[in-house]
Amino acid sequence: MFSFLVKRLYQALVVMFVISLVAFAIQDNLGDPLRELVGQSVSESERQALRDDLGLNDPFVTKYTRFITAAVQGDLGTSYFFKRPAVDVILDKLVATLELVFGATLIIVVLSIPLGVYSAINPKSFFTKVVMAMSSVGISIPVFLTAIMLMYIFSITLGWLPSYGRGETANVLGWQSGFFTVDGIKHLILPCVSLASIMLPLFIRLVRSEMLEVLSSEYIKFGKAKGLPLKKIHYQHALKNTLLPVLTVGGVQIGTMVAYTILTETVFQWPGTGFLFLEAINRVDTPLITAYVIFVGLIFVVTNTIVDLLYGLINPTVNITGKGA
Repeated sequence: MFSFLVKRLYQALVVMFVISLVAFAIQDNLGDPLRELVGQSVSESERQALRDDLGLNDPFVTKYTRFITAAVQGDLGTSYFFKRPAVDVILDKLVATLELVFGATLIIVVLSIPLGVYSAINPKSFFTKVVMAMSSVGISIPVFLTAIMLMYIFSITLGWLPSYGRGETANVLGWQSGFFTVDGIKHLILPCVSLASIMLPLFIRLVRSEMLEVLSSEYIKFGKAKGLPLKKIHYQHALKNTLLPVLTVGGVQIGTMVAYTILTETVFQWPGTGFLFLEAINRVDTPLITAYVIFVGLIFVVTNTIVDLLYGLINPTVNITGKGA
C-alpha cells in the first residue's frame, strides 16, 4: 500500500506539472489584461511601464519559473480584478459550487442505482423500456438546454421555484450552505437537477450493464442452484460487484461535474467557481484563470487517487499495487 501511495503521489506531481504548464502557456492567448486594469486615457509608455511591473514582458521561461516557484508554496498569483490571492478568491466561491456537485451527486446515486438494478433484473418490463428510452433522450440533451427548459417550466410558467441566485444560507458546523434553509433548498433544486442530468443517464446505463454482466456470471448461477433467495443474490452478491466499475467512473465524473458547473452556474447565475471562471475570462484575469484550471486539475487527481484506494475496501481481491500474488 505504501509503495502504491508513493507511486500515485509521483504520478500526481507529474500530472499537476503538465496541467500547470498548459494552463500557464495559454495565458498569452487570452487577451491583454491591461485592457481591464487601465483606462483608454493611459499612454502607451505608461502601459509598458505597468507591463514591466507586472512581469508581462518577461520571457516565458522566466515567468513560468517565477510562477511555479510561488505555486509550490501555495501562491498561484494575485487576481487583477479582486486584488486578492487567486486561491482565496476561488475558495470563497468553492462552497457554492460544491453545493451543486453534492446535490447533483445525491440525485444521481439515489436514482441511478435502483433504476439501473431494476432494469437489469427486469429487462423486459414496460418500466425498464421507459427508463432506457428516457436515458437515451437525456444523454443527447445538453445541460444548458435542460437548465433553460426547467427554468421555463418551474420558474416562469408554474412559478414554483426561483430561477436564479443562491438563496438564503445558514452556518452549521462551519459550513455556510443553502441546504440548511428552506429558501436555500428551493434555489438548489433546479441547478442540481440540471447538473445531475449530465451524468444520470450514463450511470443508469452503466449500473444496468454491469449488473447484467454480473447476473450472467457463474457464481450467481451457482447461488441460484443452491436455492439462495433472489433478493440476497441480487442485492448482496451481485450489487456489491456491480459497484466497483461504477465507483471508477463515478470518481472521475466528480471532477467532471465541477468543470460542468460552468454552464449550470451561468444559466442560473449561481455564484460559484464556474461563474467566476467565465467572469475571469471576460476580464482577462489571467492569474485567476490559471489558478482555476490548476484547481480543477487537482480535484481530478485527488478524486482518482481516492477511488483507487477505495477499490480495496469494496473488493479486497483487487490488487491496487499491480504486483502479482
